[in-house]
Amino acid sequence: MANPFELRGKRVLVVGLARTGVATAEFCATRGARVTGTDARSESEIAEAAKSLRAAGVHLELGGHNEKTFLDQDLIVASPGVPADAPLLQAARAKGVTIWSEIELADRFLKGCMIGITGSNGKTTTTSLIAHILKTAGIPTILAGNIGTPLISQVEQTNDKTTTVVELSSFQLELIDTFRADISVFLNLTPDHLDRHRTLEAYGAAKARIFENQTESDSAVVNADDPATRTFAPTKPQVFWFSRKQSVAQGAFALENEILFRQDGKDEVVLRLEDIPLTGAHNVENVLAAVAAARLAGAEAAEIARGVRSFAGVEHRLEFVAEIGGVRYYNDSKATNVDATLKALDAFPGRILIVLGGKDKGSDYTVLQNLLREKAILALLIGAASEKIEKQITGSVAIERAGTIERAVEIASHAARPGDVVLLAPACASFDQFENYEHRGRVFKDLVHQLERQAASTSSGSR
Repeated sequence: MANPFELRGKRVLVVGLARTGVATAEFCATRGARVTGTDARSESEIAEAAKSLRAAGVHLELGGHNEKTFLDQDLIVASPGVPADAPLLQAARAKGVTIWSEIELADRFLKGCMIGITGSNGKTTTTSLIAHILKTAGIPTILAGNIGTPLISQVEQTNDKTTTVVELSSFQLELIDTFRADISVFLNLTPDHLDRHRTLEAYGAAKARIFENQTESDSAVVNADDPATRTFAPTKPQVFWFSRKQSVAQGAFALENEILFRQDGKDEVVLRLEDIPLTGAHNVENVLAAVAAARLAGAEAAEIARGVRSFAGVEHRLEFVAEIGGVRYYNDSKATNVDATLKALDAFPGRILIVLGGKDKGSDYTVLQNLLREKAILALLIGAASEKIEKQITGSVAIERAGTIERAVEIASHAARPGDVVLLAPACASFDQFENYEHRGRVFKDLVHQLERQAASTSSGSR
């Protein structure tokens, strides 16, 4: 708690009342702040959250935002979905109102060690894997952040002996002040969220804020194989690299069939590449980053190896769903940008029927053409971005405008033959048709399991 903050008596406005906003408002109210929560949605749209917040003593302004309220605060905490340059935030900033993200506020109260993980792809898998390794090593560990559990809701669980492993998005890092991770991890940088950040440079700069307040006693884990990420490598913390392609001065790297960790000129063999239970070359990179972070956090090599080998993976990340009639179905709903979809395609040898589409984020889908031509036999397009995707991938693969995920799964089930892979890797956000990527992934899995039951029923009926 390097920068303690007294909430009692402060006027605090929480903007956006989804999961993070609700947790933040309740946290501040519990500590004696005079809290107002505001959301563009109506009372009926957030009825459950509204009831909970009012019970906590939070004043609500729903169905829109009041500029006077924004200007009359000591602190505004903006939820991740609220752009940092939103006009009302700019007006409050001009008047001298402090504006933070939830992770900045949480950091003021957090105890123990923190590992922060950011990057365009692989954050959730790497964050979950680090936490799993540390727990396997017997280190008291808390998992939080953009992974689904707001960091601020876990503050009371921390103490001087805990290590909190936090997934961090660019949206969260945009509005930090003194936020500092003891160990930072920057996985990679590829175009994403350009509808909000506008340029790759601005997007990268937002993510690179993870290094901003680190000191010489802290560590940064950085991808040596990604030129865009290397550009943002910090100077203050001690840098540990990870690489799938080359040895590094210090950090984790793959050499022949082994993963090694190098520190102070000493190499340790941690595990064999064949021991990694996750599919795809990108997951080797995620494991390398996790090995470096976990070793720096105090886990021994043997404990790290045991943790990696026992890691079951993460839901919605190249998640195997079922095999039906020799056709394998995979749910990679978390592939919400083009680069994640490229990695998903690259994880399989070929004959892929891929479900693409959703809400466009200003992406360039033309870069999918080569791998689609090489690996895919059919692209099934869903959602609002269908027309744009079709224009940008035409000529690389057979295309069918399915419209909905239900229709896409139905078409794929008839078109696929034994040995094929049906892959949900949309390259888009989910908000046009679903609540979030988890909702999209669950719907896909439910549809596949329906097919599985139908196939089993048909099989038993024919005997």
